[in-house]
Amino acid sequence: MSYSVGQVSAFAGVTVRTLHHYDKAGLLSPGDRSHAGYRLYGEADLVRLQQILFYRELGFPLDEIAAIFKDPRANPLDRLRERQRQLSEEIARLQRLTEVAERAIEVQKTGVSLTPQERFEVFGEITFDLSYATEAELKWAGSKGQREAMARATAHTREDWRRLMGEATAWRADLLAGFDEGEPTDGERAMDLAEEHRLHISRWFTSCPPDMHRRIADDFVADPRAFALVVPPSQQRPGLAAYTREAVYANAARHGAGPADPEGAR
Repeated sequence: MSYSVGQVSAFAGVTVRTLHHYDKAGLLSPGDRSHAGYRLYGEADLVRLQQILFYRELGFPLDEIAAIFKDPRANPLDRLRERQRQLSEEIARLQRLTEVAERAIEVQKTGVSLTPQERFEVFGEITFDLSYATEAELKWAGSKGQREAMARATAHTREDWRRLMGEATAWRADLLAGFDEGEPTDGERAMDLAEEHRLHISRWFTSCPPDMHRRIADDFVADPRAFALVVPPSQQRPGLAAYTREAVYANAARHGAGPADPEGAR
């Protein structure tokens, strides 16, 4: 029994244009023609169409499907296994994006509502980088310290943020002065500044023992977005992030912290 292109289109759920494209691409040429020259599809053609649609559903490009059909020695199982691996990776990537979106929604809800003018008055040049905050949420997911920091940040009032940022601004001025004057990172002045920063985090966000403070300082060097939350780019100097990190490490050693643990968590 033969079927017209319209009939095949209807029960296969593809457009006539798609069937014409498959014909032109050499994927599915109907085995017969009517007296008027119209395409007619037989049972073998329908079986092949099912195979094409199956591969398309799995995301195979048309040229790869054509290669499978063209080479009788090709092993479709190997290609299916490879596609399974790719799909598994894609599922994992999409799952992570879902988590990022969920965290982004949570992060976006934090903080106090401010007008643009009030936000500049409170935060100055310090900008809230949603992408970095979201990645930090994922990185420290399940951490007690991260949960506490987010909860306390959410609860801060407008006045809390003014006081918090006022402290940070004063501390930043002292840090820049020490750096510009060549204060050694293991000197008392630099270590005191590191300790002040650690206590600032504990006071406003979450308990910050020296080992956790070192992890935070590592981010200052590894990710410019992290250091920009402490010193805006317009005020940064070459080497300042590393200087701050070294001062934090020196202060941690002064307080008896053990060797840094790269696998530690906040």
